[in-house]
Amino acid sequence: MDLGKFNELEDKIKSIVSGQDFLKKQCQILEEALKNKESEIEEFKSKLKALDEERNSVRARVDLLLDLLADIEVAK
Repeated sequence: MDLGKFNELEDKIKSIVSGQDFLKKQCQILEEALKNKESEIEEFKSKLKALDEERNSVRARVDLLLDLLADIEVAK
């Protein structure tokens, strides 16, 4: 095997290894972004649950007030 072909093969291998390192770094970056998004989703779920509970509480209070108003007799 002549030296030129060996150098060409060496360059190709180095290129492949370099590409693999780049892809590993990209994968780590994407995994971190995914973890951050999952954390945000959990945070939003928690806020949504709190808002649902608040809405249900307000609804119950409004229903109670409407019942009280319904009990009032209107003078004719």
